[in-house]
Amino acid sequence: MIKDSMEVFMDDFSVFGSSFDHCLENLERMLARCKEANLVLNWEKCHFMVKEGIVLGHKVSHAGIEVDRAKIDTISKLPPPTSVKSIRSFLGHAGFYKRFIKDFSKISRPMTQLLEKEAQFVFSDECLSAFDLLK
Repeated sequence: MIKDSMEVFMDDFSVFGSSFDHCLENLERMLARCKEANLVLNWEKCHFMVKEGIVLGHKVSHAGIEVDRAKIDTISKLPPPTSVKSIRSFLGHAGFYKRFIKDFSKISRPMTQLLEKEAQFVFSDECLSAFDLLK
């Protein structure tokens, strides 16, 4: 009889500390927990003692949390939306970084109004201005 097996893939473990030694202690504890849980790490994807890195689409460093420049460059190259679906897509991408955009909801309002039930799709100059400002 063959037993079913299952593989689970996990990404983005982050270990930090207030000092180098504290970070090493925390890393040792995390690796011990992985071993106890029979988790296998892909060493090619492991990065140790880095000063900054991309975690869940954000750049994390001693300066704090910032946007990932690569994602911003992609968003900045998007053409204006031509349908409700493309507005949803754009607002989803831009909304990922709304914590960095002051008055995101207020700025995006002309476009979100087009998502309302039975709203006619007219991508006005006001929508285009909001789109350009968010980009």
